[in-house]
Amino acid sequence: MEKRIIVAPGAFDALSARIVEEAGFPAIYLTGGGLSRSWGFPDLGLMTMVENAAFIARVCDSVEIPVISDADTGYGNALNVVRTVREYERTGVAGFHLEDQVTPKRCGHYEGKEVVNRGEMVGKIRAALDARQDQDMVIIARTDARAVLGLEEAIERGNVYAQEGADIIFVEAPQSIEELQRIAKEIHAPVLANMIKGSRTPLMSSHELEKMGYKIAIYPNESHRAAIWAVRACVHHLREKGTTADFEPMVDFATREEIVGTPRWQAMEKKYLRGAG
Repeated sequence: MEKRIIVAPGAFDALSARIVEEAGFPAIYLTGGGLSRSWGFPDLGLMTMVENAAFIARVCDSVEIPVISDADTGYGNALNVVRTVREYERTGVAGFHLEDQVTPKRCGHYEGKEVVNRGEMVGKIRAALDARQDQDMVIIARTDARAVLGLEEAIERGNVYAQEGADIIFVEAPQSIEELQRIAKEIHAPVLANMIKGSRTPLMSSHELEKMGYKIAIYPNESHRAAIWAVRACVHHLREKGTTADFEPMVDFATREEIVGTPRWQAMEKKYLRGAG
C-alpha cells in the first residue's frame, strides 16, 4: 500500500466518477448511499446486489483510476457474500467494504443501527477471502459497533477482522478526534476514515488523517450534496427568472463534452465510420 494517504472522493454515477478522475485524485469511492439516493431512495439497504453490481461495472468502465465500492452487508449471510464477491470481481472494482450490520443495513450515520455478532461477521470475512480470485482486490472490513456497543468493542472487532485477513479496517462513525486517534493507534492494520460534513464524526483534512496514521480517507457524500445544491439552484432560478442566461455556476458546453469523452468518440467515428461502404 502507498505510504501517502489515498484520498477517494465519492461518486454517485459514471459522470461524477469522471469528474473525480479529471480532478486528479488517485481513486474513487463509489458510495452505496449515493447510488440509492440517485434512484430516489434513502440509504436503508433497498438496492439489490445485482443493481449495485451493474452500477459499479458501468462506473469502472468509465474511468481509468481504481474504484472502491460499498458492498453493504454482502446482501445476506456468508453464502450471499460468496456470490457478491464473484459478481463484484467481474465489475473490475479495485476493492470493497463489507460491514457487520444486520441485513438490511442502513446509513452508518442514521439512528437505529444493529450489528451482528462477531462470529457471523468473521464467517463473512472468511467467505469473502475464500471466494476472492483476484488477490489484488482489496477487502475492507467495516464495523458499525461504535454506535451500538461502544468504541472499545469497535476497536476489538477491528483487530479481530484484521486477524481474520481483512486487508483494511473501517470503523464507522467515531465521535471525536480522540476516537479517531485511538482507532488509528490501536487497530493493528491499515485503517480507513470516513469523512462526511455534518455527521457524527469530526471533519478532518486528509493531511490531519495522514498524520494520525490513516491509509485511506473517503469523502462519500460531498459531491452528491454539492450536485443536489447546484441542480436545485439552477431549476429554482429558471422557475423564478424564466431563463438561465444569467445563471453563472455551470460549465460551458465544451467542458461538458470533454468530461464525457466526446472528442475520443468523435475520433473513433472518423477512424471507423466515415467513408465506410
